[in-house]
Order: sequence, then structure tokens, then C-alpha cells
Amino acid sequence: MSYTVLARKYRPQRFSEVIGQEHVTRTLQNAIEQGRSAHGYIFSGHRGIGKTTVARILAMALNCRSKDKPVPEPCGICESCTEIRAGNSVDVIEIDAATNRGIDEIRELREGARYRPARDRFKIYILDEAHQITDAAFNALLKTLEEPPDHIVFMLATTQPEDIPQTIRSRCQHFSFRAVKFDDIVGQLRDLVTREKLEANDDALALLAEAGDGSMRDALSILDQAIASSSGKLTADSVHNLVGAAPAHILEQVMQAVAQGKSDEVLRQVDHLISEGHSPTHFARQMVRFLRNATVAKVAGKDSSLLQISSEERERVARVAELFGEEDLTRHLQIMLRTHSELGYKHEQRFHLELGLLKMAHAQRLLPIEQLLSDARPIDVAKSVPTSQPRSGITIAASADTRYSQPSQPARSNSVSPFAADSARKGTPRQEASADPSPASGPRIVAGTNAPVIMGAAAPANLRENAPAQATAVAPAPPTSIDNLQTAVLQALADGNQRILVSMLEAGEWSVQGNELIVKVAESQAVVEMSLGADARRLAIASASGALGRAVKLKVVPGAAVTSQNEKGNGAAARSNGPTVGGRDRAEQDPVVQRMREKFGAEIRTVIDYKDKR
Repeated sequence: MSYTVLARKYRPQRFSEVIGQEHVTRTLQNAIEQGRSAHGYIFSGHRGIGKTTVARILAMALNCRSKDKPVPEPCGICESCTEIRAGNSVDVIEIDAATNRGIDEIRELREGARYRPARDRFKIYILDEAHQITDAAFNALLKTLEEPPDHIVFMLATTQPEDIPQTIRSRCQHFSFRAVKFDDIVGQLRDLVTREKLEANDDALALLAEAGDGSMRDALSILDQAIASSSGKLTADSVHNLVGAAPAHILEQVMQAVAQGKSDEVLRQVDHLISEGHSPTHFARQMVRFLRNATVAKVAGKDSSLLQISSEERERVARVAELFGEEDLTRHLQIMLRTHSELGYKHEQRFHLELGLLKMAHAQRLLPIEQLLSDARPIDVAKSVPTSQPRSGITIAASADTRYSQPSQPARSNSVSPFAADSARKGTPRQEASADPSPASGPRIVAGTNAPVIMGAAAPANLRENAPAQATAVAPAPPTSIDNLQTAVLQALADGNQRILVSMLEAGEWSVQGNELIVKVAESQAVVEMSLGADARRLAIASASGALGRAVKLKVVPGAAVTSQNEKGNGAAARSNGPTVGGRDRAEQDPVVQRMREKFGAEIRTVIDYKDKR
């Protein structure tokens, strides 16, 4: 007698022997017990997970002769069960739909379905790879499938259920099979190895289960090869050599070289693998899986159930995860995914693999864009911009829902970099974000504070002049004059494109009473409410609070006398305490603009100065 492969020798013959598909087998058994079996079934899912096997077991359960009705578990010894298991039953017809996919074959099926079964209760048709049946053939089967004779049961097995017409799916009960879990495959392999009286360590079984990729049949086929190639005991190295996979320690060494930026070591490892006959595509696929597992170990821990690998492999990916941050591992995984997809249609596969690995090594030298932007914050504003000149050219305003802290909270003269803020939020501050504790590097983020930051907002002149060079705490802001306060608020509104409101408030009478900024204007209450919208009010409050160094409220009331145009001009001239500087000159002197030009080689093309337009 010829040798029977393990996938056929240990094929399940009862519902209880099917692993990983309890949701399907339990439903089918309950339906048989309740007498609610259907006339059409669709079994869909991954390859090698038991679709056709379950169809045969269901056929045996429906036609089992141990009782005078269908049974939840076939006996396996009666004449009907024996013939179905051997595949020569007259009343259970298995059809390969990949080759019998035309309308003529379906017509023959319809003609044969009219006759009653020769011996059993049901005439059962099992159509394997049913998604390959043509649309015309499906249409020919539609009426028979919708209202079949009482003795007919259709079972369609497919790996692509989306290719089956909806009209067919709506007339059948659809069961979606799941990929078999890693632990279930390992347990089944261990049981079969024991039955075959072979020795195999856990790492070898784990590699076989991983190579099966959720398919029990694939794992058993590789196990057959491993038994034939071994000398009586299965080891991890023999399985690695069998499936053509690179040794696991090579993957770890490559990632260590990437972490150290050793491009020459990376190329040497690739050359060693290629010289031993390893496929670049297969190695790239291994690297993708390895990086995925390392990312999961970094995020969820090495003991997470999301890692379907052996214990030795868990330790290995955990060591690699300690070398990189979460963002770095994500970037490397994306690079290798792109490299693996390109290897499928590129001729010089070795060159593309080397290029992908070198990209990973060079990615270690890249800086996040947040860090580059954080270096472009204003530095030594007092020396760069005249105190009397408002800044223009670049405007970075606070968000609409900015809230201020307690009235005693001092104003901050610098801005917090977005890179430092993101690092503090994640709880993993980088060295670059906190290397300089001086005020020029921006205030530190303290847990529990909600103080807002308006990036690019210049501090009052008196704060810039009196602040110590290396102060560790911000002193309370000295009183700000009404003219400086008015200038700051009007400039902020002008930058916010609130020119009508600027012209109305500029002619008003300004005063500060307690925590309220009161502006009396000549317009009526209706005009005030129409002009002072929610966004404009928040912008004015933010600029006033920043100038005063404490939280204030804004109150605009009618009642001030109308100021003539000459007085307006004189008042505006009086508030200007320095030489007039054009919009382009102010933009060129702006420290943020200067840093952008140094970092990125940017140039100023157009400057829009809303104050000059006003």
C-alpha cells in the first residue's frame, strides 16, 4: 500500500475532531438535532482550514444509517459513512467547479437533481472552488437552488465568497471559516508527532505552525517534508533549512546593525544570505514579519497574545524592540513593506533589497519634522525686532478654544516647541527637547497645567529687558500701559483680518478695571454685537491677556464720543514709538523667518501687511 500523507491520514471524520472552527461545527450540530438543516450551504475561508472536510462530515451526518434520521455525529462505520469517507458514494457527488464551471455542466447537474437518491436520505452536491463558476452557470442554477427537491442539499466551498453572486448567497446559509490559531496548530502537530512516534522540540513545532500561516493542511504538508529530511528528530535548524528561511539570529543581527548605523555590516549580511542561496523576496517577507512582531512587542509587551511565535523568538524580538522607539519601528516596517512589494516586479531583486535595508539604516539619522520646527522658534526677540514694531509676514495664532489659567499665572515670553509638547504627552521626552533649561529654549511643560501658548507672540518690552538670562521661574509681569495694550490688541485683530472691528475700537476709550478691559465706542449696541463676533472676542482676549500677564475679560460698550480723523491719526502716531519699518523689512527681521530660511533655504516672495492696508 502506498504512503498516505499526514493531511489525509489524520483528516477529521467527526465534528469534534475539527479544530479552530467550533462556531461552524456547533451550529451545524444544533441544526441537525433540531431538524432545521438547510438545503444550501456556503463554506468560505482561508485555504486548508477544513471547508471540504466539514462538508463531507455534514454529508455523513445527514446520511448516516446508524439511526433512522440525521445524527449530530456520524458513526463512521456504517456503509454510507465509509463510502463518503472513501469518496465513492453514489449519492454524494463532489464536483471540481474549477473545471466544471460552464452552463452545460450545470444543466447536467439540474437534470440529475430531479431523481431521488439511490440509497441514502439525501443526494448531496459538494461544489469545490465554487467562485469559479461562470455567471451564466450560476443563473442556470438559481431556480434549482432556490426551490430544490426535498432530497437535494447543495454545499459550496470557496476561498473567495465575494465572487459568488448575491442572488446565490441569499439562498444559502453562509459559514465563514477562520484561520486556525497558532496555539491550536502547535497542539495538533504535537499530538500527531506523538502518534507517529517522532521527537520534535517546541521551537521546531512553532516554526512549522508559523510556516503554515493559519492553514492546518499547509503545516501538515511541511511536517511531512520535515520528517522525511530529518534523521529521527525535528529541530529548529532543520525546519529553517527546509522552508528556505534565513536563520532568526541573522534578522536580529541586521536590525542591530541598522540601530548602530553600520551600513557596511548590513550589506555583508545580505551578501552572506544571497551566497547561501536565500531568496531576496523570502528574506524581505521574513523581515516584514520580524519587524511587525518587534513593533507589537514594543507596544503591547513581549508576553502579549498578539505574538504568535515561539518563546525563543519572543526574546529575540523583545531585544530588538529595546533598540528602537515606536516611531522608528513603524518607519522601518513601512520601508520593508514597500521593499517587499517592489521585489515582486523588479528584476534586480538583490539591489532593491540592499536599497531597502540601507534606507532603514539611514532613517536612524533623520530628525522628526517637529524637532526641526521647534528649532525655528523665536530666539532673543529683544535683539531681533524693535520693541515698538509689530511683527508681520508670519502669523501663528492661538486656537479658537484657548483657555487661560488663574489670574495670577504669569505671561510666558517664549513658546513651547511642538516636538517637546508631543514628547511630554507621550511620557518619553527626548534629549534634544530638554537639553537647554534656559528661557530661550521655551518654558517647560508641567503636568496638570493648562496654560496656553501662542507661538510667535512677542513678549512685552519691559519683560524682555528685565528678565534674567538663566531664570528658572517667570516673574510676574510689570504693569502695561494702555497705549501698549491697545497696540497689541489692535495688531492681533488686524492679523486676524478683523479690520472693521479695528477701525471701530481704535477710536474708542480704553481702560482696565480689575480683570476687565473696557472699551467705549461711539457705535450703537447693535453695531457692537454685530461686529464683535466670537472669534474676534477670543482673539482680543488672548492678546490682551498676553500683554497684561493675566487673564482678563473684554467688555465693549457704546457711549464714547466720536473721534475725528485727525485725532485718530495723531493717536496712532503717538502709539508708534520707533522708526517706521516696511512689511518686508519686518518679515526679514522676524526670528522665525530667519530660522526657516537657515533650516530649509526658504525665501520671502510675498509679504501681506494688514496693518499697512488698514
